[in-house]
Amino acid sequence: MRVSFRRFPGHSSAYSVIERDDGVVYRMKEFTRAGNRLPHDLRHFVVERELGIADGIWGGIAAGMVYTSMDHVQGRRPPHAAERSGELQRARRQQLMRAELLANLVEAIAMLDALSGHDIRRLSRTKLPAVPPVAHGVGRRFGGDALCTFSQAASAETRKLSGWRRTRPVR
Repeated sequence: MRVSFRRFPGHSSAYSVIERDDGVVYRMKEFTRAGNRLPHDLRHFVVERELGIADGIWGGIAAGMVYTSMDHVQGRRPPHAAERSGELQRARRQQLMRAELLANLVEAIAMLDALSGHDIRRLSRTKLPAVPPVAHGVGRRFGGDALCTFSQAASAETRKLSGWRRTRPVR
């Protein structure tokens, strides 16, 4: 799957173009106003990649999930695509919630003035108890190396934000 993120003039909103491996292309609207922050979907993309979350939002899209914010652009959709998408969303509900909460944690860490172990532990204790368990061992479990892992993901998000701020808007 290939994903490209594009921003509109004024840097206030964005969208992504998703080219799935089955040849179907979607354009996904970004509903949050990015301003000086990463768009929500790009943040998920970075965090899921950095944390090795294969069953999150983007893994679900690659597997066939289609959200209401996605418009079909080209390619032949597989038979019963809507039913398959609904089944995937129901089956992966906990994994999707987990990906959302972990992305929020990493964003909170990235917003820290300085990455200190104390602050990362405090944020993790606050946000991680709400993270649903992972069924069948899918995705990474976060143990003793979690501070380093979350710190690395937050650094990757900060680097991506720096690049995003320099991204030219689509005309």
